[in-house]
Amino acid sequence: MSMVGFPLLLIPLAIYNIIVFLMPGVSLTEPVAKLVLISGAEWSVTLSDILLALGIVMLLFEVIKGARPGAKFLTDHLLSLVVFGAAAAEFLLWPRFGNSTFFLLALLALVDFVTGVTLRVRRSLKATSVRREVRQPIPVAPVERAERPIEDPELRSPAAAVETRPPQSSAPTHPGAAAPPSTEISSPELQPTDGAPRRPGTTPQ
Repeated sequence: MSMVGFPLLLIPLAIYNIIVFLMPGVSLTEPVAKLVLISGAEWSVTLSDILLALGIVMLLFEVIKGARPGAKFLTDHLLSLVVFGAAAAEFLLWPRFGNSTFFLLALLALVDFVTGVTLRVRRSLKATSVRREVRQPIPVAPVERAERPIEDPELRSPAAAVETRPPQSSAPTHPGAAAPPSTEISSPELQPTDGAPRRPGTTPQ
């Protein structure tokens, strides 16, 4: 069964309440076990140390659960806020809750609430930015068109017009000017005198 929606920091706080209300003779500062480390030092483990260690582990699980996409909903953050509010009220109003152990447990509940809200806001901003990027149109590079040569002779450049202009004669063309002499050589033998062509070898009569 999924534990989505259940505030894990409620577990060490509930154990503390059980010890205070149902086990009034149990002391949180007395050592529960003594462990000898490799260095030879003796470490005395108390009940308050166990509760704090349990609270830190539960906070780690809450952060992992809140980091998953869509894992935490609004109700989860509201429950975390309720747990922190109840722990803060007990710390301020009940004398047996006014100690460093319960203060640190309430602080862990506050960290759980703030972390969950921060992760949710960041996820929402990221999703919004992704939607904006998807909605933006993809820029299309303009297609370059090949320029066609100008076919109209009136629109050609002056240099091209000069090159394609046919050569003109240097003789004057104004009215009244003498025509240039013809270069054709006429044969006197072939010129008619009386309308009939002459034959070669004959003399005119």
